Amino acid sequence: MVRHSGGGGAAAAAPAERLEPAPPRSDEKLQARELEAAGAQEADAGGSGGCCSSSYRPRCRLPWARSTPGEKKKFTCPGLGLFYTLLSAFLFSVAALFLKKIEDVHSVEISAFRCVFQMTFVLPGLIYYKTGFLGPKGKRVFLFVRGFLGSGAMILLYYAFQVMPLADATVITFSSPVFTSLFAWIFLKEKYSLWDLLFTLFTITGVILIARPPFLFGSNIKGIEGSYTNHLKGTIAAVTSAVSSATTFVILRKMGKSVHYFLSVWYYAVIGLIECIVTLFVINEWTLPYCGTDRFLLILIALLGFGGQIFLTKALQIEKAGPVAIMKTMDVVFAFILQILFLSHIPTWWTVGGALCVLASSSGTAIRKWQQNSKKVKENEI
Repeated sequence: MVRHSGGGGAAAAAPAERLEPAPPRSDEKLQARELEAAGAQEADAGGSGGCCSSSYRPRCRLPWARSTPGEKKKFTCPGLGLFYTLLSAFLFSVAALFLKKIEDVHSVEISAFRCVFQMTFVLPGLIYYKTGFLGPKGKRVFLFVRGFLGSGAMILLYYAFQVMPLADATVITFSSPVFTSLFAWIFLKEKYSLWDLLFTLFTITGVILIARPPFLFGSNIKGIEGSYTNHLKGTIAAVTSAVSSATTFVILRKMGKSVHYFLSVWYYAVIGLIECIVTLFVINEWTLPYCGTDRFLLILIALLGFGGQIFLTKALQIEKAGPVAIMKTMDVVFAFILQILFLSHIPTWWTVGGALCVLASSSGTAIRKWQQNSKKVKENEI
């Protein structure tokens, strides 16, 4: 009786031992292989039994398993990013044309109106995304400098648009990518090759052809608006705007993706408005537009500028930076067309030559950066 009960107890205990779960293994690769083997055995057995039976089936679903054939894939439209870039370039060019049409309002006051409208449009986005108004503590200094330099670049560019031909100011601002490469080499220790140096020299040559200093081209200079003094001031303002924009790009690259885009634009608008108010009190140029047309154009400039920023940002989100930078050169084409059609100002061959030099250098810089980034991606994949 004792043997029988003992044998029965042993026999009853055996299945219980087999039902006990195995202790967890420390090797994750071996565990993953066992899960794959269990799934293969279940498929061979027609799904009856195994670790994935009944309610335990979802637990054994592997995270790297492929989606089902019927799952919907996100539709991507080829060339949509380039179309957004083209639309952004057109909006910026039209905004610059409207700025040229306003004669009785100072460029700093126009910049102040744009900052006010930009704050109004960005504020709902900050509330929706819950980003706050100050940003991360470690990034606030970068955000402040980005806002100060970015808004300063806008103010200087608007001044250049008012005192010099539209195409000339637009071309000079396209020297920004070349300065970006130079500052990234100085502050971010990025590579700066002989090609980058050549593009920098091309840019300087283009700016000289547009500015046409008297000690090189003589005192009789044609194809400028107003006096040469204003033309020279506009050239200096445009170059300073390009340098400020390049510094802004370096700061944004330093911050990376840790700061939301709306927060960056918020700093841009708030600090820009403070800059404009202080400058207007210093130069004593605060005046309201006299007629309804100027007020309507001020609103359109703010809307078009903000729309151009949105489309350019969307383009950079879905398209590589190289093609976007190349397509962005359509700003210059639109500027030449609008200047001829609506301002009756035909650019000189010096301006055309300078535009070709600046566009060649900025496009070359963009293409080289694009190739370098593509090469790094391929090396990481290998």
